[in-house]
Amino acid sequence: MKGIWILMALAPTMALALATFSGTKTPSNTSSTPDTAAKDPYLWLENVTGEKALAWVHERNAESAKELAGTPAFTALEANLLAVYDSKERIPLITKEGPYYYNFWRDAQNPRGIWRRTTLEEYRKVDPAWETILDLDALGKAEHENWVWEGADVLRPAYNRCLIKLSRGGADATVVREFDIATKTFVKDGFQLPEAKNEMSWIDENSVYVGTDFGPGSMTDSGYPRIVKLWKRGTPLAKAETIYEGKATDMAASAAFDDTKGFERHFVYRTLAFFSQETFLRTADGGLHKIDVPLDANASVHREWMLVELRTPWTVGTRTFPSGALLATRFDAFMAGKRDFAVLFEPSPTTSLSSYGWTLNHLILNVLDDVKSRLWVLTPAEGEWRREALPAAAQFASLGAWAVDSRESDAYFMTVTDFLTPTALYMGTFGQPPEKLKQTPAFFDASGFEISQHFAASKDGTRIPYFQVSAKGMALDASHPTLLTGYGGFEISEVPYYSGSVGRAWLSKGGVYVLANIRGGGEYGPRWHQAALKANRPRAYEDFAAVAQDLVARKVTSPRLLGAIGGSNGGLLMGNMITGYPQLFGAIVCEAPLLDMKRYSKLLAGASWMSEYGDPDKPSDWAFIKTFSPYQNLKKGTKYPPVLFTTSTRDDRVHPGHARKMMAKMRDMGCDVRFYENVEGGHAGAADNKQTAHMMALAYTFLWKELKP
Repeated sequence: MKGIWILMALAPTMALALATFSGTKTPSNTSSTPDTAAKDPYLWLENVTGEKALAWVHERNAESAKELAGTPAFTALEANLLAVYDSKERIPLITKEGPYYYNFWRDAQNPRGIWRRTTLEEYRKVDPAWETILDLDALGKAEHENWVWEGADVLRPAYNRCLIKLSRGGADATVVREFDIATKTFVKDGFQLPEAKNEMSWIDENSVYVGTDFGPGSMTDSGYPRIVKLWKRGTPLAKAETIYEGKATDMAASAAFDDTKGFERHFVYRTLAFFSQETFLRTADGGLHKIDVPLDANASVHREWMLVELRTPWTVGTRTFPSGALLATRFDAFMAGKRDFAVLFEPSPTTSLSSYGWTLNHLILNVLDDVKSRLWVLTPAEGEWRREALPAAAQFASLGAWAVDSRESDAYFMTVTDFLTPTALYMGTFGQPPEKLKQTPAFFDASGFEISQHFAASKDGTRIPYFQVSAKGMALDASHPTLLTGYGGFEISEVPYYSGSVGRAWLSKGGVYVLANIRGGGEYGPRWHQAALKANRPRAYEDFAAVAQDLVARKVTSPRLLGAIGGSNGGLLMGNMITGYPQLFGAIVCEAPLLDMKRYSKLLAGASWMSEYGDPDKPSDWAFIKTFSPYQNLKKGTKYPPVLFTTSTRDDRVHPGHARKMMAKMRDMGCDVRFYENVEGGHAGAADNKQTAHMMALAYTFLWKELKP
């Protein structure tokens, strides 16, 4: 399930919690004054690895484990969910690098995972033969580290080396180490970086672009690299050439080399904030030439073409292109001053551009129409580009399509899924029916369920879509335990997806599952996102509450039987349901949440989200932020629904202090609350499948305990 951030018991692993941070930066970049401490008696819980704070975490975890995890039913559910995550019949998604197809895989025998490869011929088989390249369990054991895989950048065109990212316990901060694929060993004296929020990518075999913690002042206020350097093999990092410096108030800076044959180019990126970026073409003499598009537009280059995705209207000459449009032009002509654009997509009241990507010669658009996916294939042509539909699936299916290798061919992968249909992976070329390569097994019997879409009217009259998964012919008698989830932020769209855990732990036990498409997300493009920014943020919460009220009005459920779950920005959503709409819910699971919006910008990566929420240090901004800051909006004497808070000690993106402090404050107010914090997992919450199953079993056990008819 989206939003279930996975945690595990801290009780037996207190030493690991402390060891996890030895020699690294503790994620507790807090800034406080005696006055702050006086106003916030729970500030001490922001000390992530402080002895007092960890003792408090240990006590809360033990309480939650005793309440939720001490029964045979919990053990059976945990095992049932783990069987889903460890199933060898899951689709091993692959990426092509040279002649091989690579996959990272976790199962019962490989809890931390193996990086492996095979050929396409083998992959087509029911049981392919895989060659293991790196075993993370063996590596962690040999190096006495709790390594979590964060990806690999393979060197082209030799495909013999890669830059591997590993994190301790799943944090955003990583180490980077050069690896020899042929010998399956790390390269002695190769490119490597110590733990930080690193960026490193290949230019050629002997040079890389690197952004890291170069020392005091080299990181942004958000904790990401501010300086980009070109680093040559055999030279110390301190001697690397600086090619760009951003400002401390920026979000991040980075660089990349496009190695497409015949179109080799270097780019530098200055990210000012989410959805605000400057892109530069770096020439052979080191000069930087800005790509002159709006700051909030996304410009990307493929071979001779540049695409520009707009988030606000853009007037070029006498023509104004609308927000949400996708434009195309020839890159070299644009840099020479020409402004001739073809409009590849223009939104309607019900449609938005969900994603797009190139194969060698074609562009695939994934369009949402009232949150239902449609795929289109566009082919460059003089004047209007050729357009044809890519055939796909059922009414409520979510589709994904991407190039197998956009530098080499027009082959593409495609996934098709919905709430009741196990995900299928296809491979195809245009003009021919795609070949089904793999399909996820059916983890539950879906024959008795149906998907429906409904629309609720929000407080201001806006039409809010939501998906419902329920038993066929279900009686509308308000008697059904219902789980409502959503996100509503950062222009992220929530679309139908298949989940064996939702099926086994919720639907099969008689529950109704609902996914809300509230404002702040991207379901209707930039306008849907911008409708809930900063001072308008409460619209997202009004939308979610409207869906809850509609479920009650339609007699699907009643407030006592209605639960809600969400994580990260969705955890902030849950916090506002707790404080703003407590009468609507019978139980809430609040995961990896933002909750103290007075201090969020001072904690870890929080400064990077001020374009979304506002700056609490500005009185004019705090005037509206305080209306959706759950930690400040708790009121004694209010009856709040039962709540389970979860977080991770190793979350270096959203500070665990948010959940800790909210829990402590509500507990001292006598509220019905419980708390669980994992020592690993970072913002994703889990470092392996066992942790995933454990935390999901905790969440579902809590929900059924509170929402049983």
